[in-house]
Amino acid sequence: MFTHVMIGSNDLDLSRRFYDATFAALGGQPGEMDERGRLIYRHDGGRLMITKPIDGKPATAANGGTIGISAASRAHVQAWHDAGTLNGGTSIETPPTLRPDGVFVAYLRDPDGNKLTARCQTTT
Repeated sequence: MFTHVMIGSNDLDLSRRFYDATFAALGGQPGEMDERGRLIYRHDGGRLMITKPIDGKPATAANGGTIGISAASRAHVQAWHDAGTLNGGTSIETPPTLRPDGVFVAYLRDPDGNKLTARCQTTT
């Protein structure tokens, strides 16, 4: 359904450090800057794009918004969470946890305050 998700950042270098680390923990590749100065992460035909807002105003996090990221295993979710907290992110909600429905989930805010979750369906 989605081709990409675009979020704003006030510090692309800090965002790159955070997202490179968290996506590496999931087995992903580092981001690339395009000719317009946007940081782009690609996976399975989808893209996460990070940019300074084109209106010149400061980037702000979406109130009530969450970006969900699929992970292959509980170990990947935990590694994503650990990489995020070591690279400018903030742990939020509960610590990484197994929910009663069998979903293992973790939550972070990126350096600009965007709310992210990594989760896996497997309980292994």
